[in-house]
Amino acid sequence: MRTLLIGVIGHVDHGKTALVKALTGIDTDRLKEERARGISIVLGFSHLSLPGGEIDLIDMPGHERFVRTMISGATGMDAALLVVAANEGIRRQTVEHLQIARLLGLSRGIVAITKSDLVTAGVAERVVAESAELMAKHGFEARSAILCSARTGAGIGALAASLAALLTETPEKSADGLSYLPIDRAFAVPGFGTVVTGTLRRGGLRVGEEVEIVPGGRRARIRGLQVHGRSVAATAPGRRTAVNLRGVEQAALKPGQAIARPGLIPLSNWLDVDVTLLEDAPHSLANGASVRLLFGMAETEVRLRLLDRDDLRPGARAIAQLRCPEGAAIPAREHFILRLASPPGTIGGGVVINPLSSRRRRFDREITTRIQALSLAPPDQATALLLSERGERGMPLLELAQRLGTTPEKVRGRSAESGASVVSKTGLVIDRRATAAIERRIIETVGHFHRSHPSRAGVMRAQLHHLFPAGPDPATLNEIIARLVERRMLAIGAGLVRLASFLPPPSADAADVLDQGLIQAFLAGGLTPPDWERLASGDGQQRSALERLIRTGILVRAVDRVQKRAVVFHRDAVRQAAVRLQNALAQRPEGLLAGEAGSILGISRKFSIPLLEHFDMIGLTRRYGDRRRLARNSTTGRLAG
Repeated sequence: MRTLLIGVIGHVDHGKTALVKALTGIDTDRLKEERARGISIVLGFSHLSLPGGEIDLIDMPGHERFVRTMISGATGMDAALLVVAANEGIRRQTVEHLQIARLLGLSRGIVAITKSDLVTAGVAERVVAESAELMAKHGFEARSAILCSARTGAGIGALAASLAALLTETPEKSADGLSYLPIDRAFAVPGFGTVVTGTLRRGGLRVGEEVEIVPGGRRARIRGLQVHGRSVAATAPGRRTAVNLRGVEQAALKPGQAIARPGLIPLSNWLDVDVTLLEDAPHSLANGASVRLLFGMAETEVRLRLLDRDDLRPGARAIAQLRCPEGAAIPAREHFILRLASPPGTIGGGVVINPLSSRRRRFDREITTRIQALSLAPPDQATALLLSERGERGMPLLELAQRLGTTPEKVRGRSAESGASVVSKTGLVIDRRATAAIERRIIETVGHFHRSHPSRAGVMRAQLHHLFPAGPDPATLNEIIARLVERRMLAIGAGLVRLASFLPPPSADAADVLDQGLIQAFLAGGLTPPDWERLASGDGQQRSALERLIRTGILVRAVDRVQKRAVVFHRDAVRQAAVRLQNALAQRPEGLLAGEAGSILGISRKFSIPLLEHFDMIGLTRRYGDRRRLARNSTTGRLAG
């Protein structure tokens, strides 16, 4: 069924609520205070059933004090119904509501000139012309303005027909993608528990599925769903939806939260954005300016970080960042509004490009160009851009989905369909070109090893892993090696990798071959050797070989007693490190801190701490507080321990 979500916008007391009632028969003024004062304070909801589908109408408050409520209702609209009273014409909130709708990405709209029975034909036609001009000025593809009166019923049929035509032109929404429903109300129903309502912005919701309340991370399960009072098993994007939740109390819910699929909308402190300042903004925004960020039902104070200029002038558009000290849980491609706190007013808005950013360098053309390209790219191109930045490291599937504002399943499906990227079993996504480069380096390395060591059967996997210190994880590399084996480019025997075309020496002893492979792997690793525990856990033969090499002193096992973990080095690497450390300590009688020793050796604490403790144990060094000094009569002759 086709659906359309239309926001009814306009200045206070221009007849929005009366017009909606005339169209649908539903009075959207729910509160006693609203009926008494004759103005809408909260969002009002109604629906119009038509032969081609169903239209959801959101009646938005027009008073300036309730613009914040209007913005929350505008989130997720498909089109706008701009209401202008014929007896008053265009007013301040008429313009602001239209600006907000445009900033939220709307481009389609209908104009209803209400209270036409209160003015002459000439006045009515003037308001029609001015309203059409206003819509065009703000970039709306508006239909002709329709004169109507909720009191007499004049023009209501023509307005309904125009809405029906708009519905017919609207393509059916896809339920694919990220589920996201900003909560605008939360209450408890006896016998059912917590119920929240909102407009389902993206994806779909289904009874029985688990959801997450963001921000906050609390999980809940959907007990029931309703659309306009009708119970449904599932609901599609763009519908006003009531969600009965199990596992969360009403008191635990806060303003600004949303329902989402678990794990897909993290809290972030930096957002890359495409931002526009309105032409009638009161002044420019300087870099570092403090503004109010509004999206969905959330509102928070942020700072604007301009990347390619020092100020953003009225009417200008720029790639920028928003610094969110309290964090913001907002998906990629979501629109937002910027307002000033004092004097209150809407000044601009834009769209989130990357919700998982970090502080960027300013005036770096490459960074700005890359973010801008991402903002304009369709999903497949955006995926390629993000993966090209990571190269051989790749990007975890979940992170890529978060950056694209979609689901891991959607990313995986696009990858399989396009063939432009590869998703590993561990959930790492790598650009196809980067994968091909990794394959070439592996083949070239194995071939070079055969030419240099024709009497050896092959290369240890750990040596191949060492080729990519900043590349994919070992499990993904093993997958790439396995695919090369399937394609008959590589072969594996006795735990060693060789070219499929290479014939190992027939006299090679399997145990000796394995020992030599391990020795070469640890020699190549130097002071940043392979993870011996990973090697030992993967193969019983490799564990036996490692233990044998440690017993014979070829490999040295050093232990970090605090972290309770061990690192295994080749004895030559240990000897070379000892000589460098002795030379440094000879010039530093006061001793060296662990970090200073690690800097001299060019290694991190992961490797330096167990190595230093090994030197303490064999009597090369002695620890005094936080420093190490040369021990008396220390020598490199005992380094194997």
